[in-house]
Amino acid sequence: MSYINLLSIGSQGGWTIALVGYGIVFTALIALVIVFVNLPRLLQINLRSKLKKQGKSNVEDFNIEGNVNAAIAMALYMHFDQIHDEESNIITIKKVTKNYSPWSSKIYGVMNQPR
Repeated sequence: MSYINLLSIGSQGGWTIALVGYGIVFTALIALVIVFVNLPRLLQINLRSKLKKQGKSNVEDFNIEGNVNAAIAMALYMHFDQIHDEESNIITIKKVTKNYSPWSSKIYGVMNQPR
């Protein structure tokens, strides 16, 4: 049995489609990893160029420590959480009466066939 017969669509149930699919998924994952690893560098280059255009010469390192990032994120979360209004926490259940409708009647159900 040759390799061409093993990888053909008809003989073994789609090995070719499976291999191409796995290849596409892993290629996309590798591309995403490359993008996410290089994104901070790209943003830092963009920020440095904007600061140089403004005339600020002391453009060194813009890395912020993790605990500072966590404090900023917590402050933003607390600020946006306080924007919502306070509710009374009282649940009221009102009984709603329906008018009779033949559409919801069980009398005319599917199992009730004329004889």
